[in-house]
Amino acid sequence: MSDKNKRKSGFIVQAGILAFAGIVSRIIGLLYRGPLHSVIGDLGMGYYQTAHAYYTIILMISSYSIPAAISKVIAQKLGLREYRNAHRVFRGALAYVLAVGAAASAVLLLLAGFFLKPEAAQVLRAFAPTIFLYGILGVFRGYFQGHGSMVQTSVSQILEQLANAIVSIGAACVLIQSAMGTMEVPGDEAGQIERAVNGAVGSALGAGAGVLAALLFMGGIYAFNRRTIEARIRSDRHVGTDSYRAVLRLIVLVVTPFILSTAIYNLSGTVNNVVYTEVFPRVKKLEDTVQIFSSWGVYSGQALTIAGIPAAFAAALAAAILPSLAQVAAARDMDGVRRKIGLAVKVSMVILIPCAVGLFALARPVTGLLFSNVTEAEDLATKLLMALSLSVVFYGLASLNSSVLQGLGKVNLPIINAAIALGVQTVVGIALLLFTKLDLYSIAVAETLYAGLMCGLNQRAVCRAAGYRQEIKDTFVVPSIAAACMGGVAWACYESLLMLTASPRISVIIAIGMAACVYFALLLLFRGITEEELRALPKGYLLVRIARKCRLMK
Repeated sequence: MSDKNKRKSGFIVQAGILAFAGIVSRIIGLLYRGPLHSVIGDLGMGYYQTAHAYYTIILMISSYSIPAAISKVIAQKLGLREYRNAHRVFRGALAYVLAVGAAASAVLLLLAGFFLKPEAAQVLRAFAPTIFLYGILGVFRGYFQGHGSMVQTSVSQILEQLANAIVSIGAACVLIQSAMGTMEVPGDEAGQIERAVNGAVGSALGAGAGVLAALLFMGGIYAFNRRTIEARIRSDRHVGTDSYRAVLRLIVLVVTPFILSTAIYNLSGTVNNVVYTEVFPRVKKLEDTVQIFSSWGVYSGQALTIAGIPAAFAAALAAAILPSLAQVAAARDMDGVRRKIGLAVKVSMVILIPCAVGLFALARPVTGLLFSNVTEAEDLATKLLMALSLSVVFYGLASLNSSVLQGLGKVNLPIINAAIALGVQTVVGIALLLFTKLDLYSIAVAETLYAGLMCGLNQRAVCRAAGYRQEIKDTFVVPSIAAACMGGVAWACYESLLMLTASPRISVIIAIGMAACVYFALLLLFRGITEEELRALPKGYLLVRIARKCRLMK
């Protein structure tokens, strides 16, 4: 491949590295969710997910957007060879997150009872230290991402999830044993609630342990490279150094739109949580809140978590394209911008469309593979996952286009689009809950509607901002046809193997492998991806070699 093509697709390789880590992290997260669910139960998961929704909003406002925002600013400075100013941005960002993180943690500790009922409020307070640590971690991740390297962030994500998994289960067991004197589930409702709360608090402490482990790793990597960083700063011949006042002003101006966009984008889960666990039972005068929180635990802790696995690739692609696009846009190379957008959208759809089809076709065995449920809970999780499968594609494209708009400097458009979509989905969700018998499926429908609206609005904004016209056939049609065939093969393969082995877990693992091979073959046979695009993927040269040996590519 020519140097030009390598530069054009380099962010795809970096996205692949980050996506691999993201997927591994999410798999670890899913694998520990099963044992955790066995320890704290649906009720404990319900309290945890309810508190986690509010924690997420505080995190979004304080520090979640820091890596993306800082990576954009640093990439722009590096593109102009302003190494000294780039490092000043890093230092200024650290000062910013220390102040904001401390304030956000204090708010969480003091006002948790105002947001939630006492049971869930205890869990929310356990997240307070994580808020403070995450901002610092975000600055280190953004610093390295701004240099075009996703390896450090990738390793830190895996370490974070490993520590989270170990501490979450361990702390949950310790707190339950200490409070109850036994791991057995009490027969009375008050005892069940106390046990669930202690288990959920332990799980929340695991999140903080994970962030601390990742922060120690990133700090160590920075210290290891300190001399190289200082030497690069000394070599800076750029005239003029930004004052820290100017740096902080730049950080605030860049970070604020990112925060608003990310917060509104992720507010959907919190709104849905409030609608289902607070508004719905109050209006319908339902007194069985234990069942409400248990059902919500199945939805958010199982179906929504599984549906979020493919989002790791979309999030990685969005993180990788942002600094890359910011540099190209700063050079006013609009042809280069359009090429990057086209390649990013194409690669994301080639991955996300079969993921959505696979989750729909194998919803029950995938749910059974990851969670141990009673029949009623398994049926609910399966149907909810099927209802959410289409949102995988919508969320992926919406997330990617949001980063594209931010990279092009159109930072307000994702905020407006997210607000519009949130308003529509909230009205629809409430109407379906109150005037139909869909119950929890109303939330799944509203979630998918929200993702679809975000996807459409962001896509339209990108086309206008970049003068970009989306290619349809090879990006959407061919992957959809190949994925539909793959879905049929996956379902038939699973059912056949189940009759032979009587093992759902063995059958689904083999079926997933067969489905991936079938999709790859059909995509090449239908000419849905070119050799150049295939080589742009991580280990693309190996995929090309396999395709040629199988006579799927000349």
